[in-house]
Amino acid sequence: MATVQRYNELVAWQKAMDLVEEVYRVSRGFPKEELYGLTSQLRRSVVSIPSNIAEGQSRAGSREFLHFLSVAKGSLSEVETQLMIAERLNYLGKESVDPLLAHATEVGRLIHGLSAAISRRTAN
Repeated sequence: MATVQRYNELVAWQKAMDLVEEVYRVSRGFPKEELYGLTSQLRRSVVSIPSNIAEGQSRAGSREFLHFLSVAKGSLSEVETQLMIAERLNYLGKESVDPLLAHATEVGRLIHGLSAAISRRTAN
């Protein structure tokens, strides 16, 4: 396996960036009164995912990287919850939420796989 030199080479980061774009696109239609509420919280959470992957990969040690991947996973859980809230409040329909949640699940699997690979490498 080739060594990743930059965070933007990580598939987990790339897919998380795609999720950011999708969430920004669908949240444009949220009510204006949510601008500083759910819209802002959802956007901050989704931006946190690739940001933490990038920061972790840029750190010196594997333990630090694992910590930032853990934070990214936490932000991903926030995004999933906030999308479900948006659906419950009828800001988004099921036809919008389901593909976003599927994308989030994919990002979660990639982050988990990256964490497992780093843990295995560190254990050896």
